[in-house]
Amino acid sequence: MAGGARRSDGRTGAEAGGDRPVERARHWRYDDLPGVDLLRARYIRKTFVRHTHEHFVIAAIADGVEVFHHRGSDVSAGAGALALVNPDTPHTGRAGVPDGWRYGAVYPSPEVVAAIAAETTGIRGTPGFLSPVLDDPYTVRLVHQVLRAADEGNALAADTLLRVAVTRLLRLNGGPLPERPVRTAGAGIALRAREVLHERMAEPPTLERLATDLGTSPFALLRAFRDRYGMPPHAWLTDARVRRARLLLDAGTAPAEAAVAVGFTDQPHLNRHFTRIVGVPPGAYQRERRSAGEPGPVRGRKNVQDRG
Repeated sequence: MAGGARRSDGRTGAEAGGDRPVERARHWRYDDLPGVDLLRARYIRKTFVRHTHEHFVIAAIADGVEVFHHRGSDVSAGAGALALVNPDTPHTGRAGVPDGWRYGAVYPSPEVVAAIAAETTGIRGTPGFLSPVLDDPYTVRLVHQVLRAADEGNALAADTLLRVAVTRLLRLNGGPLPERPVRTAGAGIALRAREVLHERMAEPPTLERLATDLGTSPFALLRAFRDRYGMPPHAWLTDARVRRARLLLDAGTAPAEAAVAVGFTDQPHLNRHFTRIVGVPPGAYQRERRSAGEPGPVRGRKNVQDRG
């Protein structure tokens, strides 16, 4: 993570008494919000590389500006706006102003969003967000209230506020996601390449060997893969490795062991890529998972400085 020396709690940056804010991030789960990840962060020089999420991204900007590349162009979300990304959509993230941005985010699974949409909206098909940025200070406050309720162990409030926030976003900016395009020869090659990379994650073939095995050329494979998944095979593989590492960390695997299991050369290699995609180091990520069952009020007091 950019911004200074690494801290054990996932914070980086200048001394607390310095002229600039300190970078900090907390990525956690709350047992009474199943299928939802939570994040509270301030980033200054942080840059997220192109990556995807299996869940929806609902990021509520409290102050500053975030710029992210989404579907071919850069978009900006400032204070009072939400950055919204559908599952499996490649995107990046970086500061849009010198002091960075502060935000809270919830990451509900497709199943959670689909259930809320079915109960509270008339959306037919797979629900999703139509625009990547929505100016709506009211929902920004709702998202931060969800995080505060989770911190305080208030399950009723956290669940209620999350449902209200998702319902509002779907009514203001929701609709059915496009159906997957008709499968072409190039899309078929890309799918087969992805399957090979997934199976051989720890020891992937070269681009030339992969193309040869699939009966195509390296550049044809590269073009087909970019068209289908929004990133080249090596970037997709890094993203997939981090996803699998998250599952291993959630299951209690030590970061060093998880690094080797998914194909990274060592733990520092995992640390670098994990932090550039998830936003916190793997050790801090895993500690929050292990402490998910602690009483809410204690954890709420510990993190009061990060509240939105």
